[in-house]
Parts: sequence; structure tokens; C-alpha cells
Amino acid sequence: MASAKENDILTRVGPGTPMGELMRQYWIPAALATELAADGAPLRLMLLGEKLIAFRDSAGRIGVMDHRCPHRCASLFFGRNENEGLRCVYHGWKFDVSGACVEMPNVPPEYDYKAKVRARAYRAMERNGLIWVYMGPRTQPPELPALEPALLPESEVSMFFCQRECNWAQALEGDIDTSHFGFLHVGGVNGDDFPPGNMSRYPAANRQPEMMVARTELGTVYGARRLIDGKFYWRFAPFAMPFWTIAPDGDFDRHIMARAWVPMDDHHTMFLQMTWKGNAPRSRTLKSGEWMAGFTHKLDYLPNSTDWHGRWRLRHNAASDYGIDRQAQRNKSFTGIDGVLLQDQAVTESMGAVLDHDLEHLGYSDLMVIQTRRRLIEAAQALQRDGTVPPGVDNPQAYLAVHAGDLLMKEERDWQEIYRNFPRVSVAPDGRIVAAPARPGWPSSVAAEAHE
Repeated sequence: MASAKENDILTRVGPGTPMGELMRQYWIPAALATELAADGAPLRLMLLGEKLIAFRDSAGRIGVMDHRCPHRCASLFFGRNENEGLRCVYHGWKFDVSGACVEMPNVPPEYDYKAKVRARAYRAMERNGLIWVYMGPRTQPPELPALEPALLPESEVSMFFCQRECNWAQALEGDIDTSHFGFLHVGGVNGDDFPPGNMSRYPAANRQPEMMVARTELGTVYGARRLIDGKFYWRFAPFAMPFWTIAPDGDFDRHIMARAWVPMDDHHTMFLQMTWKGNAPRSRTLKSGEWMAGFTHKLDYLPNSTDWHGRWRLRHNAASDYGIDRQAQRNKSFTGIDGVLLQDQAVTESMGAVLDHDLEHLGYSDLMVIQTRRRLIEAAQALQRDGTVPPGVDNPQAYLAVHAGDLLMKEERDWQEIYRNFPRVSVAPDGRIVAAPARPGWPSSVAAEAHE
């Protein structure tokens, strides 16, 4: 288990904290491009414990800055977005997207000092329907990470956000915990309930996967193997710095997607999923012809509000016990909660806003969680101690190797060799779908301890 000090390093993300400073080295996906209109209403953003305002100016440029006007600290959320800038309604001071004060209309010209005033602003970039923010110290930010779905044209990708009321690390860890899939999501069925050839049957047929974990250039990766009917069923999934995962629930040879677990603050997480529309949909149809209970794909949102945590909240939450149906739990689904994301949300939020790791008893099934925590803490400490640049910041093309999925094999083979070299499609930097090159030496093995 993580010590109290390590838990603090892992979970706190505000300015000056080790993990917060690590996160600030990277570009952060913050909003859909459609959430900001030219000269439209400013948008409240909570990122890494900072209260920010995002707006799109008359020319379509994105501004992201501290919500407090540097004059008297009134909130710029109430500002007028007009004529190439955001104007504070308190005294009329106006700021452009870079944070520069461009007008100081309540001050006589001879006392004007707008050239000396700036709002604290961060670099923002729009690519393929997504707005990214860089909150780090570099004058010239690094390049955006070459995550495959983020390179595709907006028309070829489906994207959505979803808020989670818990710390980012415990939210993310649900995505790299493969054994929970056989219980939380498919615990209400058996492998024989699915027709032959349906890949959904395998996690239900064997709920005790063999775990292999390795370090990669960008983080960690696992291979989970199940022997079923003389065949090896594999699920591969990575973690990539600082908060990227890919769910392995898709065909390994054409599964292009990415998930971000963006820390809003220490107690709230914004989840983003980007998925290539060409991904093969995973069937959940049982032999009976019925769709498996609990696997609805519809996300039912509350209306967005303008408060700091008011975006992308699911209608069912802790107040409604996530819509649990006890009758369905007895005879149809394992949880009685409808929707995979809602099932995940229920269990990760039920741990509390920040999990006390002293209460955990981690073991063999948790190897990926153990190694990922260790990788993150080491990277944060190395940055704090001697300024070591975290993985991937200066090598954005390395993210092209981050992939996941499941597959069947008749023979036994080295799992890392499969992960590196099994044929699959990828996305070229120019957005074309291409055959993925092999990456020799990636990942590299590490000793994985069953217990901390």
C-alpha cells in the first residue's frame, strides 16, 4: 500500500504540489470546442485546483485565464466578451486572450498603466474539436501529444466528457484494473450465455486473469491472460503520463480510442473519452437475443450549470444511489446499476473523495495499480528533486504507441512481443489510418511485486 506521504503526493494537484507540478508539464484537454462561441459567454473551468475562465474572442481565438480581474479581483466570469477581449464589468478593464490589459477606461490617459498589467493567462490550443490548455512554466510549450484519436478529423471521432466526484487517481485506477470487469460489469452472466465467437464471453468465462505488467516509455502497460477452451484470451491496456488510459474492450487490431482523467481539483475529476467511429462495436447480445442487462450506452446528464463543478454531471449520482435497482440486481444484473460508466462511478466515488490507502489490501490482481502509482510518484519526485522532465513531454510522438484491445491466440507467445508486433491499424500524424509500425524494445519489463 502507499504510505501517507506517497498518497499525498499522488492525490494533491494544486499549485506547488509535486503531482500538480507534474501535471502542469503537459497539455490538458479542458473543453469541447463547441462549448465556446465567438463573443459568447465565458466558461468557468476548474483545472488542477485553479479557478479559470475560458472564452473565445471575436476572431475565434481561445483565452484561458485566472477568473479574478487583476485590478480588484472581481470575477471575469461576469465580464463582457466583446471586440477582441473580455471586459470586467466592475471598472471596464479589458483583457485579450494573452491576458494583456488592452483598455483601462476608468483611468485618465495621463495615469493609464495598462502596459504594466496582465491577467494570469495560460496558452490554449484548439485541435479537431477539442480545446487544450498548457499551465506549465515553459515560454514555448511542448507539442500536443500524438494520441491517435486526437489526430483524427473531428468528423471521424466521437467525444464526450463526464464528471466524477472523487480524486483523479482512484477514478483512473478503475480503468487499469482488468479483473473488476468480470464482476462489476459482466458478473451477472456466464460465458455460456453468449453465442460462439462473441468476445464478451471470455471475461465472463474466466474471472481470474493471469497478470503481467511492464513499464513503458510513457508509463505502464498490462497483459491479462485467460485460458479458455484451449485458446488464450488477452486483454492489453496502458497507462500513459500524466492521466491517459485506453479501455481494452475492443478488437486489438483496430481499437483507436483514448481516455483522460483530468484533475479538476483534489476531489473532482473530468473524464474525457475520444473514440474513432471506425472502431468495431462490441456486441453484448446474449444467446437469448436480449441485450445484456446493465450495458446501456446512453449517458443521461443533468443540465449544465455555471458553477465550478457544473458541467457534464450524470443525472444519477450518490444522492440517488446511482439509480440502483435491487430487483434487477437479484435476477438480471450483478450491480443493479445501468451503464458501465455509472457502475464505475458508483464504486470509485463510494471510496470517498480521496481514498485512504492505509485501508487497502493490494495483491496479485492489483499489479497494474501498484506499478502505475509507483511510476507516477517517482516521476513527480524526480521533477521536484532535480527537474527531470516527465516522460512524454518532449517526445509527443511516443503516444502513437499507446494502444489497447483484446484478442484470441491459439498458441502461447510472449505477451510483450504480441503487444509490440501484432498487426493493427494506427493513425499517422496527418490523420490518415495506416498500418502501425512495430516498436522494438517497447515496453521494457520490470519486476512486479504482488504486495507493497
